Amino acid sequence: MIANRIYYDIIPSPIGPMMLVADDNGLRELRFELDSRPQTPLAGWLHAPDKLARVRTQLAEYFAGERMEFDLLLNMLGTDFQKDVWQALLTIPYGVTASYGEISQQINRPKASRAVGAANGRNPVPVIVPCHRVIGSNGSLTGFGGGLAAKQWLLAHESRGFALR
Repeated sequence: MIANRIYYDIIPSPIGPMMLVADDNGLRELRFELDSRPQTPLAGWLHAPDKLARVRTQLAEYFAGERMEFDLLLNMLGTDFQKDVWQALLTIPYGVTASYGEISQQINRPKASRAVGAANGRNPVPVIVPCHRVIGSNGSLTGFGGGLAAKQWLLAHESRGFALR
């Protein structure tokens, strides 16, 4: 059996450089400069901007205020619970926020808001799977892999874009 090839590209964005990581089954990760995951490719990864062109284009459209949702093939690796949380994140509309408690209710795990927070923090493709739209129940900004300044920028960007539509 041939191992799945891993492709990467590093692109600029208004919130800092992002590393895109994919395989033949879809986008696996989006890493930030401030992320705990290294922004350097692992041995054997192939620099393949052409394989990530669609992701790059859709992110550029999003940052330009021209795209409100993504249409990309994703191959996120995680537990069943994490995947349930990430699927719920995809239902949060552009320009809207939700709390960890609301997400735990949505996935029928009403007492799991802390676990939802942990799964949210392990979202491998932030921005595209909009974990930045999840805030504390008191309205406070909570952690984000790209840093709180990036989260604040993304929320402000979406609120501006949402108001114009």
